[in-house]
Amino acid sequence: MQEYRDVEPEELALDSSFQRWQLSNDPTASAFWQEWLIQNPDKADLVDKAASLLLSLHHSYDQQFSERVAISDSEIQSEIRRLHDSLERPVVAVKWFQFAPIRYGMAASILVVLGLFGWYLLQPKTEKTGVTYSELVTQVTEPLLEVSNTTNAPQLVNLPDKSTIMLYPKSRVSYASTFAGAKREIYLSGKGFFEVTKNPSKPFYVYANGLVTKVLGTSFTVQAFEGARQMQVMVKTGRVAVYTQDQVALNAKKETYKLEGVVLTPNQQIVFSPAETETHLTKSLVEKPVPLEQAAQQHTFAFKRAPIAEVFTALEQSYGIKIVFDEEVMRTCSLTASFSDEPLFDKLELICRTINATYKQVDGTIIISSNGC
Repeated sequence: MQEYRDVEPEELALDSSFQRWQLSNDPTASAFWQEWLIQNPDKADLVDKAASLLLSLHHSYDQQFSERVAISDSEIQSEIRRLHDSLERPVVAVKWFQFAPIRYGMAASILVVLGLFGWYLLQPKTEKTGVTYSELVTQVTEPLLEVSNTTNAPQLVNLPDKSTIMLYPKSRVSYASTFAGAKREIYLSGKGFFEVTKNPSKPFYVYANGLVTKVLGTSFTVQAFEGARQMQVMVKTGRVAVYTQDQVALNAKKETYKLEGVVLTPNQQIVFSPAETETHLTKSLVEKPVPLEQAAQQHTFAFKRAPIAEVFTALEQSYGIKIVFDEEVMRTCSLTASFSDEPLFDKLELICRTINATYKQVDGTIIISSNGC
């Protein structure tokens, strides 16, 4: 996994695997680059700069393509140099964009964009709206009970299996009066916090405007208001699987007791943008991770010349979040500090500042970069 170590940011930005990771969150590409970052933590800066260049180019040329604006050689070279200069690196010749000196029409513009970003930018740009709550409910043959929260405060909903939903204002849910079949199914529009009674033999599904959440027993929040630009699933405890309503093999997922799709653990979330041209789920940490209930009682976060590996292990166990670092490079690093109720990211900021390191999150994992102590 060393073949990318000596490339420049602009070269990495044009790599197809790197593009699939950054632009479409392709699972195979994501797994590869996460592993590559773990093995090459000193190259985090290279990845950051390449990602900035790629995303800036993607936004600029995707907009021009959607507006059917022709793109000339000089425009491409100018944009590359401008974005490259913004990264505070010397301008280099970009040999990939040396085309014949003619004025391009629409067909040539498509080829230019194809060379930059791959086949996915040529897909039809029809707006996706997902499957609405009303459409889902009308497809169900058995009678459903509906609860609609028209108040200004959260409302507790008790389900037949003793699970509960804290239903937020302007939200509604529908469900069967008894969960008699092989699965428990809930239909949601809006926001609800679910505490699901564990039953591995009868999976629990939440269908929310194109987003499907599947659990066996856990607690999590689904926020999926109809017409919203983004929808979220945030996990408090246990493991949750999330996928979209229109994904292939949906029926197969519904008939199994395994957690498939994108699996989330505590303090992780999924963000889904149904109106985007290319459907994908973006996995990350929640904005304010909180300690797990049992772990919060066990860890005081008081360290005296503690090896940094011990510090990161304590944070991992407390928040249920994976922290990746090069233990060999940081073997001499230690910490003397005492923390109380500071947010996790404040703790990480203080720790990294003390040991001259940096951190970033990738797909719900914290990655620490350091040259040693």
